[in-house]
Amino acid sequence: MVVIKTKDDLARMRVSNRLAARVRDEVASWIRPGVTTREIGTHAADLIRRAGGECAFLGYRGFPGTICVSVNDEVVHGIPGPRRVEIGDIVSLDIGVLIDGFYGDTATTVMVGVTDPDWIRLVRVTQMALQAGVEKAVCGNRVSDISHAVQSMVEKAGFTVVRDFVGHGIGRELHEDPQIPNYGKPGKGGLLRSGMTLAIEPMVNMGKAAVKVMEDGWTVRTRDRKPSAHFEHTVAISSAGPEILTV
Repeated sequence: MVVIKTKDDLARMRVSNRLAARVRDEVASWIRPGVTTREIGTHAADLIRRAGGECAFLGYRGFPGTICVSVNDEVVHGIPGPRRVEIGDIVSLDIGVLIDGFYGDTATTVMVGVTDPDWIRLVRVTQMALQAGVEKAVCGNRVSDISHAVQSMVEKAGFTVVRDFVGHGIGRELHEDPQIPNYGKPGKGGLLRSGMTLAIEPMVNMGKAAVKVMEDGWTVRTRDRKPSAHFEHTVAISSAGPEILTV
């Protein structure tokens, strides 16, 4: 069931999502060669807790990390650990925050001294695909209008969208209806209405779309071991157009 948010709900969601965005940006600017993914997760957790929030992912369905840190061919759900970031890596950060009963959710992909033009283009196209999806998050459109916009941007650039994992509604629960695939024909799915809040999150692979879950039960990697990028905004739908909450 899709939950329509009240004005008070939206006010609280602005708080949680702005915190998530601030942590995202501070951690992204802090990453440097030699730091471990565990140190990245610890730094994010410290920022969240100092601001009075909780790490939304820690313990969620058994996830053992404070945030998700996925490197290169890791698509999503990377568990922070001993791996060190190296020059030339792309590092995807997925940040979840819970504060005052509402969730914030956002993601970005950081380039650490990347010079490979194809890797740079992958990251930039994924960010552009997110923006294309957000622009379709308007009253009267359908869920798949967002999906189609993302897919079109990605495939026009010669990349592929991950089909095994999707965006989602968000609010008092981290994952609410509707699901938001990053592919599909336009004009399908539920009607977008004012008060809906959506986490739109393109996951884009340089190679083929196929992915697999690793032995830790969480980390998702591309099957062909080619790199992947991930961006995410939480967006509120209103009569005035999409409001990006994770800013």
